[in-house]
Amino acid sequence: MTVPGAAAGPRPPYETVSGRVASVTDGDTFRLGSGERIRIADIDAPESQRGQAKCSAELSRGRAASSRARAMLAGQAVSFVRVGKSYKRTVARVRIEGHDLGEMLVEAGVAQPWLRGMPKPDWCR
Repeated sequence: MTVPGAAAGPRPPYETVSGRVASVTDGDTFRLGSGERIRIADIDAPESQRGQAKCSAELSRGRAASSRARAMLAGQAVSFVRVGKSYKRTVARVRIEGHDLGEMLVEAGVAQPWLRGMPKPDWCR
């Protein structure tokens, strides 16, 4: 059994767990009420911070992606499967109301697929 917002601890791989979104960092990262930071697997959203974006187009797209992610996720319950770690964040496949969040963000045009081994999307083109 999983407990929404429960603190992350050792878990078997590929176990589905759940939590409630406390805040959205950007278009592909959010924080749960437990404090765990989640990076959505298999997608990339443009950077929304001036020091991280490579051009003004990426910055503008990043802010739009962050806004869209906030609208979709604010206070929502999510389920997810942890698939790795990146920069002290859990990388996970995330579902909201039974739908794959990464696919939803790609369909909304604010993220692009980014699978392991592929080059990172160029948001400045």
